[in-house]
Amino acid sequence: MTPQSPRSVVVIGDALIDELREPTGSQSFPGGAALNVAVGLTLLGTPATLIAMVGDDADGRRIKDFLSHHDVELLATPAPYGTARAVSDRTHGEPRYVFNQAAQHRTLVYQNHHRAAVAQATLVAVSCFPFDNQAEVDALTALIENPEQRLVIDPNPRSGMLVDKERFLANFTTLAARSLLTKVGDDDAQLLADEDLHTFGQRLHRAGASTILATAGPRGASLLRALQPEVHQPIAELPGPIVDTMGAGDATLSSILSTLTRDGMPATETVITHSLAEAMLVAAATCRAHGALLQHPSQLAMRSE
Repeated sequence: MTPQSPRSVVVIGDALIDELREPTGSQSFPGGAALNVAVGLTLLGTPATLIAMVGDDADGRRIKDFLSHHDVELLATPAPYGTARAVSDRTHGEPRYVFNQAAQHRTLVYQNHHRAAVAQATLVAVSCFPFDNQAEVDALTALIENPEQRLVIDPNPRSGMLVDKERFLANFTTLAARSLLTKVGDDDAQLLADEDLHTFGQRLHRAGASTILATAGPRGASLLRALQPEVHQPIAELPGPIVDTMGAGDATLSSILSTLTRDGMPATETVITHSLAEAMLVAAATCRAHGALLQHPSQLAMRSE
């Protein structure tokens, strides 16, 4: 297949400030799964637009500056409670997660410019979305035409923001059955259904999901297709220690999305293996730097020289 020029991806989901509190002090940085994916796409050379709730406050301005620095177009939606913030408090051992009011009451109100961006995009990726809010799900469903050809979803549930697990799972499963690609991680399977990743993937296949990107942390990733053999790729081996696994799943999704915009859905086992191998290299490089910002393997090589 002849490579094409990168085309647009619209990412819909969360943008927030991640605050990490440890006995030695605290630090904060722009985050959120959807934000990570959008920034990761631009770092891989694929233009991206982010639709997320961002407030007109100090945290919101910080997020806007960060996205501007990384050439991500932000189409912010109104934020009635300001910008979302997630606090990971590790000052007393095991981490405790606290989400502010904006994170707990997240909402996406689509206006004409949001609809226009989605209509023109080659792919629409949805990550860390409130699937347990029926009004939000209905609005998203109405927003995206031809989801079977262009929608990629990653549930990315967070226990501190999960209000109705059964509704979340039901709505996510319904949309997965209408999507081009569904990404799930082993932690998603455990939180949503108390199942291992393979069993959860089979659940989604039975519901009608055609193609599933299953990520299993240190055990690598697989592409699962209905009535086709699983294609698995182990995590890549790179020099240097793993210092932070935050953002590895988002980096994997960014890499696969970049491949989809460039070459379309891989059709043969050889092409799938190559695409997964690229994604595992990107994920491994990201794990060798602090924070969730995607790292390209070439950057790792430059730092080691």
